[in-house]
Amino acid sequence: MTNSLLPVHPGEILREEYLTPLKMSAGALARKLNVPRTRIERLASEETAVTTDTALRLARFFRTTPEFWMNMQAGYDLKKQAHALAHELDKIPAMDSTA
Repeated sequence: MTNSLLPVHPGEILREEYLTPLKMSAGALARKLNVPRTRIERLASEETAVTTDTALRLARFFRTTPEFWMNMQAGYDLKKQAHALAHELDKIPAMDSTA
């Protein structure tokens, strides 16, 4: 389970691929999504995860899919957890294919 790439938080994608090019603040996006400003600020600063509610709203506004945002979050979570559990996971043998 070696993967040298660092996990990318969905907030980094939101900030770098959406907010910055659009010259939009997190607060402005929050107003358009009808959510608290702090929700988008915390997401964009990588302090919190994408929720299903936020994924649905981001997908609607940016014309993506909710799965785009949720898959990004799931991938981030899996990479972080795999790194944290690496020594434990290395102790688990793979199932023998002859079984």
